[in-house]
Amino acid sequence: MIGIIMGSDSDLPIMKDAANFLKSMDIPFELTIVSAHRTPKRMFDYAQNAHSRGIKVIIAGAGGAAHLPGMVASLSPLPVIGVPIKSSNSIDGWDSVLSILQMPNGVPVATVALNAAKNAGILAAQILGSHQEDVQKKILEYKISLSENVKEKYQKLDKIGYEKYKKE
Repeated sequence: MIGIIMGSDSDLPIMKDAANFLKSMDIPFELTIVSAHRTPKRMFDYAQNAHSRGIKVIIAGAGGAAHLPGMVASLSPLPVIGVPIKSSNSIDGWDSVLSILQMPNGVPVATVALNAAKNAGILAAQILGSHQEDVQKKILEYKISLSENVKEKYQKLDKIGYEKYKKE
């Protein structure tokens, strides 16, 4: 249902966070390497045919020049979520962020924060949830759990005080 692609296996430590989130929600996904620069024919094929294989949203992670999300978005009718990755040849990740964020009109790419593949997984699930009640229910439960986690923390802080809390 969700396609997760990345330009290199060096991106996997970041992109696994999207896969792990989707797995926790029981949302089917595929995960593979599709390089815009080294395997352009594979990228064209993936982007042009993902929708006919049942993919509903594509998450594309890339570092450096980060052309993968934008190129896939230019070829696919599906929503594309770009994950900028701080790579070994990156300029603190800003090159990746701007390469994905600054798309021309007509070729939108939803962009999450640097290395924020989990947010890409959440956004992909929310997109699915807008049309699938079972997925939407899981997202609502996830949002409640976020609130409950914060509630536990502020109640603990209120109970034991700052000095004890910061030591734990």
